[in-house]
Amino acid sequence: MKALQIIKYGELKESLSINEVEKPTVKPNDVFVEVKAASLNPIDYKMAEGYLKEMVPLNLPGTIGFDVSGKVMEMGAEVSNFEIGDDVYSRVPMEQMGTVSEYAVVNSDVAAKKPANSSFEEASGLPLAGLTAIQALERVGLKENDRVLIHAGSGGVGSLAIQYAKVKGAFVYTTTSTKNVNWVKALGADRVIDYKTEDYKTIATDLDVVFDTLGDTYTQEAFAVIKAGGRVATIAGPPDEESAKGMGLTDYKLPEEISTLIREKSATYKYTWMQPNSEQLDALSAMVEDGKIKPVVDKVYSLDEGIEAYLYLATGRARGKVIITLS
Repeated sequence: MKALQIIKYGELKESLSINEVEKPTVKPNDVFVEVKAASLNPIDYKMAEGYLKEMVPLNLPGTIGFDVSGKVMEMGAEVSNFEIGDDVYSRVPMEQMGTVSEYAVVNSDVAAKKPANSSFEEASGLPLAGLTAIQALERVGLKENDRVLIHAGSGGVGSLAIQYAKVKGAFVYTTTSTKNVNWVKALGADRVIDYKTEDYKTIATDLDVVFDTLGDTYTQEAFAVIKAGGRVATIAGPPDEESAKGMGLTDYKLPEEISTLIREKSATYKYTWMQPNSEQLDALSAMVEDGKIKPVVDKVYSLDEGIEAYLYLATGRARGKVIITLS
């Protein structure tokens, strides 16, 4: 079968290659999926570039990709929650990385039936970004009437986080560039801040929650705009010590600067390293089918255009998700 693989660490043009590979082996709890679409995520190209090789070492060459939608063609002997022909989607676990390919195996415990009103391309863009948004916002207890700032509202995670926060009944501030203001407003954000012409720190103040999707100075600045006792959810800042322990980082200490900011604001600070979760995918499917959340697709490429697709994603200019279609 044909697959897009990481063949070495380095620049994307040199590290990625479309290769012929063996079909994956189906274990007792797996479903064998004919891939109809795969969504691309920043973690993919960061792994290819070698930025995560200490934390997530790869056996190269290895097929890239974690998000998938497709049709169940075969099932392991222990699978009882699907049938042949089911249309499914998933964010596969690390050990099953390799969804940008013609076929993939998926642990049935982390797969779900795709939303009935979504195309395969739309559905493939939901798992990683949707689960990240849900898990990060739930981890800090986002609730009705909370005032939340979501950074980078036009991105894959941001665009779904805005919609999920509105489902929860929150008042949503978000940041984006001038060209995306109206587009992001249409996702449901209550106040869209154009970071090219406005200073978000003077507009979004006394917040209950900040969802930091950017890291660097934005992590520290989050504490300046939350109220006393506020909560900071991050996917880009330093891990909190509980999360670090779960990620296998021993003897980890939260940077003193963050610790000081937490104390000064009596704040909650939680890092989310997204985990595959079929129950949350089922909930996401229901929200999509009810029209409460809409998949956001920017561009769709063929498998043969896979390297070009990753180069586009790496520019940081995507509005929503970048998809590889095999339909």
